[in-house]
Amino acid sequence: MRFETLLVPGTLIARYRRFFADVRLADGRIVTAHCPNTGSMLGCDTPGERVWLSCATQPRRRLAYTWELAEVAPGVLVGIHTGRANRLVEEAIRAGRVAALGGYTDIRREVRCGREASRIDLLLAGPGRAPCYVEVKSVTAAVDNGIGLFPDAVSRRAVKHLRELMHLAREGRRAVLFFCAQRADVVEVRPADGIDPDYGRALREALTAGVEAMAWRAEVTLDGIRLSEPVPVVCP
Repeated sequence: MRFETLLVPGTLIARYRRFFADVRLADGRIVTAHCPNTGSMLGCDTPGERVWLSCATQPRRRLAYTWELAEVAPGVLVGIHTGRANRLVEEAIRAGRVAALGGYTDIRREVRCGREASRIDLLLAGPGRAPCYVEVKSVTAAVDNGIGLFPDAVSRRAVKHLRELMHLAREGRRAVLFFCAQRADVVEVRPADGIDPDYGRALREALTAGVEAMAWRAEVTLDGIRLSEPVPVVCP
């Protein structure tokens, strides 16, 4: 996935009310950018860090800038835009890079399914293949030694999605939870039990019920983001 326009560098002043971030640009101007991340952004919203923004092409948009990247350590870029995760995963599947999800020729987005009126992120289908239901989660938080964590805040919605995947798996359908780590320093992904223990319990129950969990890390540059290789999902 390549960014449509050149990203604009700046320095984060503060993120507030979840959806807003004040950024000082290189020319000294302070702009308010849209923050497309509803989580806590653990480790990714430190005042003073370098950030990069995309600029909207629609002149009437309320906020011209959208926060895309954060440098959380020297040379470590993180894609904080959670809305990019589905596209990154779909792109990798279509390119045939995700061997575990190979052989599907049709991909549908945001398909309504399940018992709780949810929408699955990606529904994969192909000749002679049973449908595969894929729920994508964007991982931005990581702690020492490259351990990626999800979620970075209590998320009842994420638990609901796990319940839906469990229902599908128990009906004999293929259900996949795909962690998309938008950073290159992640070596494994774990449930953030210390942040949301209910999610950790639900994930372990889902795995026991037959839900598949996989995770990939990404190469993140100022030009774009690309899923690069799989990493293990660990539930100690």
